[in-house]
Amino acid sequence: MSALALLAASFGAKVGGSDLRASRFTPLLEAAGLELVIGEQRAENVPAGAEVVYSSAVPLDNVEVTAAERPLHRGELLAELVAARPSIVVGGTHGKTTTAAMIAFCLRELGQDPAFVLGTEVPQLGGNARAGEGWLVTEGDEADRSIELLRPTVAVLTNVDFDHHATFGSLAEVEALFHEWVGHAEQVVRGDRLEPVAFELAAPGEHNRHNAAAALAALGLAGVPREESEPVVARYRGAGHRFELHGEAAEVAVISDYGHHPAEIAASIKTARERAGEGRVLVVFRPLRYSRTRHLAFELARALAAADAVAVADVSGAGEPLPDGVSGKLVVEALTQLRPGMPIAWTPALPDAATYIARRARKGDVILAQGADDVTTAAPLILRALE
Repeated sequence: MSALALLAASFGAKVGGSDLRASRFTPLLEAAGLELVIGEQRAENVPAGAEVVYSSAVPLDNVEVTAAERPLHRGELLAELVAARPSIVVGGTHGKTTTAAMIAFCLRELGQDPAFVLGTEVPQLGGNARAGEGWLVTEGDEADRSIELLRPTVAVLTNVDFDHHATFGSLAEVEALFHEWVGHAEQVVRGDRLEPVAFELAAPGEHNRHNAAAALAALGLAGVPREESEPVVARYRGAGHRFELHGEAAEVAVISDYGHHPAEIAASIKTARERAGEGRVLVVFRPLRYSRTRHLAFELARALAAADAVAVADVSGAGEPLPDGVSGKLVVEALTQLRPGMPIAWTPALPDAATYIARRARKGDVILAQGADDVTTAAPLILRALE
């Protein structure tokens, strides 16, 4: 949503917005001069004649949505932008943001003036959105099926896994969605059919070698020769909350990562283990979505079991209603069965999780703040506790 707002403002629209609470994206919007209302949402916040763009986390009876002359789901706005120009859209269960950011970074570094709308800020790109005159690079979201609306020139499908259990009943349903979507694109890259790149990347981890392979294939379809794209993609360092180093204290590195699916958590811990060497990997985990936690509690615990100590905070619902009996404690109970004797804590509040893990860290360890967006707030708490 923040990236769409920034892009619309860059195109010359008058843009404002509201949210119930501030986020790490709020400063980006304020720096761009957007008028924000944080807190109570009211019809009076909507100027006469305004379009209101809303996310899937916002109910249709929201007072600001109903006050709009034209309410527009964010997927519908993105579809309009994608249809208006040559576009590269990255879809898939894992690696969308990194792959899209690699593509946008390479196009910009090679002077092709791309526009982009990304899921998080990318320091090397100066943010998460830009209004260029070249290719539009963005991501498609399968969680609410809004990717179905996007008709790109180049569709990049990174991989397919079973996720978003409130939307899909099986892996077959996810596969059917993506199969239908890529069928509407002029050209398609299937990242899961490509070999990972063999050259060294600034972004660590085997998963990023797969992401880079998909990015390079898409750049090739966009007319960028491989000998030009490879050295640029190799210099891509990463995005916000994607294995992002927040700092070091007492010779302990503190990193945050958005991975919230078991496969993503396993990849993050594996990458942290490579960085730690002889050190340990300690994790603060905040699950994302009640539906995922309910259906994948054991799989989440199995991925976390590769760490040396884990503190689990309560679930970030992402707009989902809270079902009875679903909390982060489900992950703790499963992890206790899988790793008896492992230091494990049920710490519903993130500050308590940060304290628990920081107290157990020693020289050479890597601490991961893993999961939902706001788990990044644990990183500075950990760093202060380590000092």
